[in-house]
Amino acid sequence: MAVLAYSLGKREINQYFCIKNAKLLSLVAVILLTVFHTVSRYYGGGDTCEWLLSSGRFLGENVWQPYGCMMHKYKSIEAKTCLAEKRVAFIGDSRIRQLFYSYIQIIDPTQKENGRKHENIPFEDRSSSVNDFLWYAEVNNSLKERLMSWTEVKASTCTVLCLAKWSIKLRSGSSEALQQYRANLTAISLPLEQLAEDGEVYWVLQDPVHEEVLSGNRKMITNEQLDLYNEAALGTLNSNKKNAKARVRFLGASRQAAMETIAQSADGLHLPENTRNVGAMILMNAVCNKVLRPIHGSCCQALPAPSLLQKLTACVFLGSTLVFLVHWKSRPTPPDVESGEEKPATAASPLSHKAPFQAMCKMGLIMAYFYLCDRADVFMKEQKFYTHSTFFIPLVYMFVLGIFYSENSKETKLLNREQTDEWKGWMQLVILIYHISGASAFIPVYMHVRVLVAAYLFQTGYGHFSFFWLKGDFGLYRVCQVLFRLNFLVIVLCLVMDRPYQFYYFVPLVTFWFVIIYATMAMWPQILQKKANGSGMWHIGILVKLLGLLLFICFFAYSQGLFENIFSVWPVSKLFELNGSIHEWWFRWKLDRFAIIHGMLFAFVYLLLQKYQVLSEGKGESLFSTRISNILLLISVVSFMTYSIWASSCKNKTECNEMHPYISGLQILAFILIRNIPGYARSLYSSFFAWFGKISLELFICQYHIWLAADTKGILVLIPGNPSLNIIISTFIFVCVAHEISLITNDLAQVAIPKDGAALLKRLLAAGVFTLGLLLMSKSAEGNQGEGH
Repeated sequence: MAVLAYSLGKREINQYFCIKNAKLLSLVAVILLTVFHTVSRYYGGGDTCEWLLSSGRFLGENVWQPYGCMMHKYKSIEAKTCLAEKRVAFIGDSRIRQLFYSYIQIIDPTQKENGRKHENIPFEDRSSSVNDFLWYAEVNNSLKERLMSWTEVKASTCTVLCLAKWSIKLRSGSSEALQQYRANLTAISLPLEQLAEDGEVYWVLQDPVHEEVLSGNRKMITNEQLDLYNEAALGTLNSNKKNAKARVRFLGASRQAAMETIAQSADGLHLPENTRNVGAMILMNAVCNKVLRPIHGSCCQALPAPSLLQKLTACVFLGSTLVFLVHWKSRPTPPDVESGEEKPATAASPLSHKAPFQAMCKMGLIMAYFYLCDRADVFMKEQKFYTHSTFFIPLVYMFVLGIFYSENSKETKLLNREQTDEWKGWMQLVILIYHISGASAFIPVYMHVRVLVAAYLFQTGYGHFSFFWLKGDFGLYRVCQVLFRLNFLVIVLCLVMDRPYQFYYFVPLVTFWFVIIYATMAMWPQILQKKANGSGMWHIGILVKLLGLLLFICFFAYSQGLFENIFSVWPVSKLFELNGSIHEWWFRWKLDRFAIIHGMLFAFVYLLLQKYQVLSEGKGESLFSTRISNILLLISVVSFMTYSIWASSCKNKTECNEMHPYISGLQILAFILIRNIPGYARSLYSSFFAWFGKISLELFICQYHIWLAADTKGILVLIPGNPSLNIIISTFIFVCVAHEISLITNDLAQVAIPKDGAALLKRLLAAGVFTLGLLLMSKSAEGNQGEGH
């Protein structure tokens, strides 16, 4: 009964939930969410600076997440660069003094509080601006005169103020003191607004106190009183509505953070260090994000104008859409069904002419969504924060679903197509969870995911070697099909998202290794299985080729200077540089340099064993004899456990990455043996994982911009205020988009890569001219930027 219920349950799910219906739902969701965010952003006061300054939440003890945008963690050199020509003044009492010290410690981490109280404290760093703390316990005429004197000097200043505590303390929280405080605020509001015209003015709202531990002479400073004084500041400042630009900004986010941590205060008044640091970093983001434009800091950052290439790409998609609409309107009239007239077979031919334009139209709409998610100021973004639960709980859910959708395999050969799709699928899902949870911060998880990336490259070597060895198809058509399939989406994203090719590092890596495999197998003498069957000496020949490839890899791995010189030559450098350097390409290439040759060697040995019928690949049969199978399974399990123990003991990523190329192949081999030696294991596969495996490339690339955000540094927020629901909705849309792009790529590949050799050469010539034009335009744009700086 349980098996019957299990089968009926899957059938019921599949009946009502198909990919076509899912895509329609995702389209509706995208439209509704885009409208909602656009309306709330432009009509609901959706300014990222206001989000940064007004609210947020703690993700962890020292990690503050502003509402709807990402906060950059500034380092000393960045702070000095930003503040080189800006003066920052902190005005207030002991609380502002603490904020002042937290702020200058970002500039110079060696700075410590010196115990000076009730006096001004200057701080000057040779590499940055002048920063001062000015002791003003109350809002009075002396403060007004100081502010008036600053308005006469037109300079880029940033003024941070917070005053109220002493007014409450000295006058025991009387109502007259509050009225006088409001009057004094009115008196300084005009000079503050004048300062805001040429600089920035921030009024820090009063943080709460822990009333139970306040000393006797501070008992009158209650949270009720502080709220009244905050209301007075909010109601009095910015009273001049005529000049909207000259506004005093209110910093309330640090107060919200303090409400969660004030119980940790030693005296009930002054904040814990981590909360003060939050306030200081919020101020640094508010002041510097618009200047330095860090990718991690989306708060207070204006959008860059679209580049020329982005505009041209938009025109191409728009033109394809117009052509498709013209074809759609002029489609032939359907035949009269009642008259019995049948549609001739050739009548379907007009559809083939509009098919590529339809595909480009769909691609244009999808790319518009990409742009809205990660380049336009529409959707929100949040930073990642790793906890074990955010990684391992989704992992458990994922594998439960994978087991639920287990099916009988059509064939039981080692690494059959269903099994490799399953392998790609679960690996890709693990990598997605790894990326969105920020699990790279946890070294054991990082090292295991490194093995998964190596396993992808292993499959590349295994699959392409097997194809060339068995079929011997070295034709240009096959090569172009593979290259188009790998690179189409990435090239489009490079144009739409204004990113270099190497930014999507995995595709350049796989493309490079495919070319190397092709060159190794296609070069003289071409050794195929048919030729090797006639003479065993050809097996030695293929081993010599693999040895030559190994020596080639080792030569470049230990010759970094030569490697950099080769890949730094224009125009090759445009494919492999990231931020003007090929360091990232060197790191990625070297990290998994042996994975491809491991896959090729495994394919050769497996096909050789298969030829001589050493393996038992029948349904339900163990791959080897019982004794050998048990020994290999034991060795594989021990290998897995040993690797996990070693990965858990890694002190840093650098040391572990040095060992990774030499030991990752053993873990991949161990997995293959465990998965394939038992006959019952080869007879089953997960259709759930296999489905994702068929679109694994699109999933890997699409995550950069429509699931993650800020070029993978953050998380896209479609549903604000509900992280769990947001992940569900964004993941649903993301998967549907990836699947549709996979279909579009396959459709366009049939049009872009014709089987006719002459037509294909013309297409390649046109693609070469197009690529050269892009490279020249890119080089020209870089030259203009350099002159501008």
